[in-house]
Amino acid sequence: MKRNRRQSQHNWRERTRRALSPTIYLRRHAQVALDSLGRLYRNRVAAIMTTAVIGIALALPSGLYLLLENLGRLSDAWDGQTSLSVFLDDAVSEESADKLARQLSGWTEIGDVELITPAQALDEFGKQSGLGSALAALDENPLPTVLVVTPTNGHLDPAAASALQKKLAALPETALAQLDLEWVQRLSAMLDIARRGILVIGALLALAVLLVIGNTIRLEIQNRREEIIVTKLIGATNGFVRRPFLYSGIWYGVLGAAIAWLLVEAGFWLLSGPVARLAGLYHSDFSLQTLPAPLLGTLLASGLLLGLLGSWLAVGRHLRAIEPR
Repeated sequence: MKRNRRQSQHNWRERTRRALSPTIYLRRHAQVALDSLGRLYRNRVAAIMTTAVIGIALALPSGLYLLLENLGRLSDAWDGQTSLSVFLDDAVSEESADKLARQLSGWTEIGDVELITPAQALDEFGKQSGLGSALAALDENPLPTVLVVTPTNGHLDPAAASALQKKLAALPETALAQLDLEWVQRLSAMLDIARRGILVIGALLALAVLLVIGNTIRLEIQNRREEIIVTKLIGATNGFVRRPFLYSGIWYGVLGAAIAWLLVEAGFWLLSGPVARLAGLYHSDFSLQTLPAPLLGTLLASGLLLGLLGSWLAVGRHLRAIEPR
């Protein structure tokens, strides 16, 4: 019996090798792919539930990664605006402050110096906070004179800016010299940690997707056990039997990735309005960026590869156990 079956498989391979030209070979693959998609449609309730689980699993790391990319864009936007705020001592008059500003403008490390008087600072604070009437009732202005110092292009990196900060802090007129880029540097460090966390989460969820697809294909193999046995009895090879299950796994992965894309787009659409209003309060035109084309392609390719790998592992393990007797 086994010898006859091996002979049938050999004849099947020979006929297939002679008959299949590249065009027919691709056509057969297209037919199997469409047939696998048709099977998913006929069992669409179970297919939708499976692809939804895959979509949620892929949407979580994709959404978190895209959120970090948007925060990175915000950090980069501020990175080019490195400045130092030099708060002068209360005893320094406006004339002395103006003279110091002109003096600092001649330093090679400094590109621009802006003098903000206490009256200007109080007026600006009142406009932005909406507390203008309350501030007008103050007996005296509590705000100091400030020099906003912008370094030259050669002194924008953190090390050079920190050295300039120490130099300005050593001036006798200075009460406090603050580097306004420090919070951006802290944000950048936190973003690096978050990216590593997303890699771990993504790896765990990718493993979950493999298990979901593998278990789904395993159940499909068991449901089609008799069909597989009959197909093998007439001489079909394992490659021929394996092909529709591999395409089913690919469809699960690609459709799950498409659902993940829709979920991420919907989530960022809901957040775009509040984020734009918050940015407007800070006089910024910052807006959330949704999935760009390269990242969308990566998401779809990841879904395809996870679907193919999950189905390949399931088929390779369970298909060998189904042999005609």
